Amino acid sequence: MKKQKLDQLEGRNVVIEALRRQKRKVWSIHLDSRAKKDAKISEILHIASKRKIKIQRVSRQELDKMSKTGVHNGVIATADPLKTWSTTELLDQIYKKQEFPFLILADELNYEHNLGAILRSSMGAGVHGVIVPHVRGKGLTPVVQRVSMGGSEEVPLVREGLSNALKHIRKAGITVIGADMGGTPIWDLPLTGAVAFVLGGESKGLSPTLRRKCDYIASVPLARGLDSLNVSVAAGIFLFEKIRQEAAE
Repeated sequence: MKKQKLDQLEGRNVVIEALRRQKRKVWSIHLDSRAKKDAKISEILHIASKRKIKIQRVSRQELDKMSKTGVHNGVIATADPLKTWSTTELLDQIYKKQEFPFLILADELNYEHNLGAILRSSMGAGVHGVIVPHVRGKGLTPVVQRVSMGGSEEVPLVREGLSNALKHIRKAGITVIGADMGGTPIWDLPLTGAVAFVLGGESKGLSPTLRRKCDYIASVPLARGLDSLNVSVAAGIFLFEKIRQEAAE
């Protein structure tokens, strides 16, 4: 039987989120031996003691050697990987809860901070899942998990071809809205109910293939000659415009 590869969680916030949310087992925690006992360190130690998680006090230099992100804030943990999902599994779970699906599909997110930020915004907006290609862009790397600040614990990340995912999404009757310049202003489109937002690649934007699979193309009108926004910023605007419209009903 193949041994399961563990995730490495780096930073106080991501370790605390994993401990609080209990979506997976945390096996061990390496802690800077000279770390001051502030509120976050105290919480980590308290939960670790309660759950009998192994704590190892090590030097800062040792943590630097272990780190994959370069930013560990004196804490590195090992944990089981998060559950893997398919689009159909995710949709089945959403419909069992009798909720309207709220999804993001994002193509070619090669900059890890963008995926992390999208997962964080998605958690705050109540998104059911983020879908990214399995051959292009990043997955749940240590950097993505750190930047997501708990988003990766709560929001399922599906790695699947976007065309295949959209086939299931459209079959389910979910409105598909692509993000691209020149589209209808996002606040002029009805966003209540079941919606999937499709974001293009960081440098290429929405591909013609994905564009054809969308019911609408939406944009964020910009001033002063700016021609585009960072993909994670655009995602946040789209997500919370949907929330605003639903709150106004």
